[in-house]
Amino acid sequence: MLDEKINTLKKTLIAYAELIQSMVEKSIKGLLEKNETLLKQVIEKDEPRANDYEIEIDEICTTLIVTLQPKAIDLRTILMIMKMNNDLERIGDHAVNISQSAFTLIDQPLVKPLIDIPRMADEAKHMINDAITSFINKDSHLAKTVCERDSVVDSLRNQIIRELITYMITDASTIERALHLLNISKNLERIADLSTNICEDVIFLVDARVIKHHHEE
Repeated sequence: MLDEKINTLKKTLIAYAELIQSMVEKSIKGLLEKNETLLKQVIEKDEPRANDYEIEIDEICTTLIVTLQPKAIDLRTILMIMKMNNDLERIGDHAVNISQSAFTLIDQPLVKPLIDIPRMADEAKHMINDAITSFINKDSHLAKTVCERDSVVDSLRNQIIRELITYMITDASTIERALHLLNISKNLERIADLSTNICEDVIFLVDARVIKHHHEE
């Protein structure tokens, strides 16, 4: 009975993760294509659905713990799903933040060609996907590769910061637009951090190993 309920819970979590991945993809596509419809979908339709998922999963986890009193691996799995649920909710918030900044930039010329932000976004999207896959398959090796790829996203963010600061110093008229791009890159970095957090938990669940935590706001 407990195994069946945990499997159902996992399926709900996967559906939630797919929605969150879609939100991140739409927010970046909306930015690159100046697509107002996609950005509105993230903010007005997807975010309420994501909130419903988050509440549902939290309630299921709490009920399972209280009523069935799971132990050992079952308890650790449920607790990890609760934590992943929180991480996914925060990733969704970051996707909304990206959409809001992208919406502000729609009517304005680009400060510079968008090269590193799409690369950051691609890496972050793959990290989310691999983080969820590593949990489903109990694949600690895949989880470890996600943790290692976090440095790629950090390097891209540092590059973006350096370039945009140069633009803002050189031309004050770019400051507001550059700040929105900095905000987008910051949110992508946070998405990568949260994906890494999930993978650290997978490694602990599968291998009983604690690896260094990434500090994330």
